Amino acid sequence: MGFSDGRTGRRQKMTAVLEIQKTPALEDYFGRSDAELSERIEVARRELGSRLVILGHHYQRDDVICHADLTGDSFKLSKMASERPDAEFIVFCGVHFMAESADILSAPHQKVILPDMGAGCSMADMASSEQVEDAWDQLASIGIQDDFRVLPITYMNSTAALKAFCGRNGGLVCTSSNAVPLFEKSLKEADKLFFFPDQHLGRNTGAKFG
Repeated sequence: MGFSDGRTGRRQKMTAVLEIQKTPALEDYFGRSDAELSERIEVARRELGSRLVILGHHYQRDDVICHADLTGDSFKLSKMASERPDAEFIVFCGVHFMAESADILSAPHQKVILPDMGAGCSMADMASSEQVEDAWDQLASIGIQDDFRVLPITYMNSTAALKAFCGRNGGLVCTSSNAVPLFEKSLKEADKLFFFPDQHLGRNTGAKFG
């Protein structure tokens, strides 16, 4: 449901928020102690068994990591989850782009769940799909793509939309550990690299090639 920016809209939004807060489910959740919540998580894990896998990113707090079946960085966790075909539910305790990556690698019967849909990543937000598409169009409009073979590369910490953009345009996705060899290989096939969204990784890696 959308709300206007006016005073009436703000009142409607506040009313909706208050109504949500009054629901028994949330009242029950917020009224529980950490120990009770932990026990409820473990009960759910026992009931679901191998149908559930909980992924805990390194950045998570100890009270989250203690419930994780697998821990590691985002790409590693996504790959490990994809190797568990019996896991119907993949709960990714991380940020939005991580859950998207897991969803890309998951099987059709698997459901990827992000506990907090508001969990974002400032790096992934450094470049939107609209900005990248606009920059790509500008490269074409000034003739860069006519004179040079331009290859788009996105860092793993980016949205699924940017990964899809690279796929549509013959590009690649890199991690911080394979950026150097991937740049080296790509520069044998392309004249220029269009890298996003992490300017520091792009600049520092590019500096190695002059």
